[in-house]
Amino acid sequence: MRQIQKISPCLWFDHQAEEAASFYASIFRNSKIGRISRYGEAGRETHRKRPGSVMTVAFELDGQAFTALNGGPIFKFNEAISLQVNCETQEEIDYYWEKLGAGGDKKAQQCGWLKDKYGVSWQIVPTALPEMASDPVPAKSGRVMEAMLKMKKINIDELKRAYAG
Repeated sequence: MRQIQKISPCLWFDHQAEEAASFYASIFRNSKIGRISRYGEAGRETHRKRPGSVMTVAFELDGQAFTALNGGPIFKFNEAISLQVNCETQEEIDYYWEKLGAGGDKKAQQCGWLKDKYGVSWQIVPTALPEMASDPVPAKSGRVMEAMLKMKKINIDELKRAYAG
């Protein structure tokens, strides 16, 4: 019996929950679409959705559980919350940057952050960044931060050069 994940994000979409979940699952390994629930007649005066239309989609991205909800146009995504993708290599950074950023807001791309075509914010981050950025030698961590602030997509080699001085 599989244990239920204690905390899992729920992403509120207008009407694109199934489309978005499929898009994300196509990008990440070890991902899948799970249960799909549909709106019924119950609560129609509140939800105003056509009976039979998709209400929620349970999905996993690299083993992490998520729910996508078709809640209507009331709420929009913003940068106050983002999903962080930790990458070991530049190839991983390039892959996720290209795939998640396809059709997204190009103006919202900065310092490893991007906004996808659904408005969800992602941080495509090298796993080496937190260690370099928190180095106890201020000159090293400062050079890394300066270099990163000039980037849209993070370049690991450039960060390493800045770190080394």
